[in-house]
Amino acid sequence: MPLPALRIFEQKIERQFRLFEIRKALIGRKIGRQIREFERKRGIRLDDDVHFIRSWIERPLSIGAVKPSSKMLARAMARYVDPHSEGPVVELGPGTGPVTEALVAAGIAPSRLVLLEFNPTFCRILRARYPQATLVQGDAYSLRSVLEKLLLQPAAAFVSGLPLVTKPMATRERLLREAFDLMQPGAPFVQFTYSVISPLPTRLGGFSAQASERIWMNLPPARVWVYRKT
Repeated sequence: MPLPALRIFEQKIERQFRLFEIRKALIGRKIGRQIREFERKRGIRLDDDVHFIRSWIERPLSIGAVKPSSKMLARAMARYVDPHSEGPVVELGPGTGPVTEALVAAGIAPSRLVLLEFNPTFCRILRARYPQATLVQGDAYSLRSVLEKLLLQPAAAFVSGLPLVTKPMATRERLLREAFDLMQPGAPFVQFTYSVISPLPTRLGGFSAQASERIWMNLPPARVWVYRKT
């Protein structure tokens, strides 16, 4: 398919996806309230899968998945971060922490982690599980203003679980450029996606792109993309 036609097709799919998610949210908010009421009446806290589903129902365009990433996907993302590098490792949209866990298992010290999460429920979970990490509750799409003064040295990597394909291309491009400005030269920006194509097309220029094999054991199947400034 020629590149202009592919871009038009991508834009059409993105518009349809956003409309579907907005319509679904009208019904989903009611379900989310029922789940919260269930927890309150019984004095219990439900597991990570339920927290993910509830958050996805309430804010479908802000949550990158309907359930936590599989261990295979998390390990695939962590493999692109050099544990012998220096400087902070920033995770965008860590959710309940499956990729965070894989980063620690790969040799990244928790004290090096900067976890930027918007969802307050996920923040409470992350704070309890990773007390040594730096947790920031904020909007990753305002990356420069949120992290510029916090990072004392350039980041060794950015690892992202954000739902980039739900955002306009200009927003995605701005996020990547701001991340590059906060990273060491040649450091990786690691992003997973369910899409069959890169969420950041190389036609934007100024960076290289590397893709993993499709990870079929994740639900839905996913792929990891790694971007580096050129």
